Formats: sequence, structure tokens, C-alpha cells
Amino acid sequence: MISVSALTKRYPEGLEAIKDVTFDISAGEMVFISGHSGAGKSTLFKLLAAIERPTSGSIVINGQNITALRQSAIPYLRRNIGLIFQDQKLLFDRTALDNVLLPLAIVGLPHKEAVRRARAALDKVGLLDRENVNPIALSGGEQQRLAIARAIVNRPSIMLADEPTANLDSDSASTIHALFRAFHQVGVTVVVATHDPQWMAQFSPRIIRLERGRLLGGAA
Repeated sequence: MISVSALTKRYPEGLEAIKDVTFDISAGEMVFISGHSGAGKSTLFKLLAAIERPTSGSIVINGQNITALRQSAIPYLRRNIGLIFQDQKLLFDRTALDNVLLPLAIVGLPHKEAVRRARAALDKVGLLDRENVNPIALSGGEQQRLAIARAIVNRPSIMLADEPTANLDSDSASTIHALFRAFHQVGVTVVVATHDPQWMAQFSPRIIRLERGRLLGGAA
């Protein structure tokens, strides 16, 4: 499903955020990427999501080397990947429903079917009754659930999340934990960058540990 080989990311100022990292993730697996602040978790997330390109090495997802893709091909790759960012990246001038509809509009799904699927995604995260509310009127936990609804509306087989419970209270974080457990239980491959010890203790997933960009454990 996901195969990372000899991955290195070096920024122009000389910082090596990821250093010769290799690991595999099987279809349907749940894996957490863990490490201290600055360990390279977010950089690895961006590389897996093809937001950034590595300096060297490769990432193969479903048999496709994404590090060799043309920029124009990346939106097609992401149709099968649900991305959840720490800062959500919601559109605050649009309603919750419009935010979830956006990925479906990009792929050209007919409007009636798109609305049906968007409402189903909102229902899945418990926000159907908030579909006409703009994100600014939602709590932090609700905004994160809205971001999750947008990520799952294309029914991806892979979910990549960067610190999805950061800055949330314990009740909101527990709700997010339960949503990810439900996605994993239906066969979605889940990869989460997090330093949330409570979450890791509850799920007992395989943990890929990073320190200063290097792999400490969890490669297999």
C-alpha cells in the first residue's frame, strides 16, 4: 500500500528534516508517526501527501511512485487519499456543507449526488444539523470534525492526518479518536502524525518513531 525507501528531505538552508527513512505500511493498517516537536513528523506527512517532494528516495503508494509524478497528476493521486491538517484549512466564507462539497465539485460529481454524499459525511461526524453554519461559528472540535468530513467524502482508502487532536480538549479529542477507530475498522489505511500518548495507549497501533528526522523504530 505505502512503501517508503531511503527518504531524505533537505531544505535549502541545509536542514535535513528527514534522513534516510525506510518503512512499509500494509493496506488496512493503522500506523502512528511519533516523535518530539521538530522530529520530522509534519515533514513526513507532507511528503506522503505529495505536498512537498523529497531530496532523494522514493514513496510508492498503490504501486505508483508519487515522487516521480508531474505536478498536474497530484490532484488525481489525492482523490484516493483523505488529508487532515493540524490547522484544518477550512474555507471560513462558506458553509460547512459547501466545505465538504468542494472535493466533489473538483472531481465533477453531479450536484445532487454530491450533496447526498456531503450530507452523509457530515452525518458520519455528527455535524449534519450544522450544515448551513460557517466554520467560524463552530467549536475547535467541530471544526476538526468538519475537516474530517471533507477528507472522507471521496471515500478514500488512505487517510493521512497531521496532529488531528492538537489543541483540542479531552472530550473533543476522544470524539476524534473514535472516528479514526471507526474508519480503520472498515478497512481504511490510517496514518497519523501525533505525539498524543493517550491516543497511542488506547489504540496500540504500530508506531513509527522519529528523532531529528531519523527512524528510531516501527519500520516493520
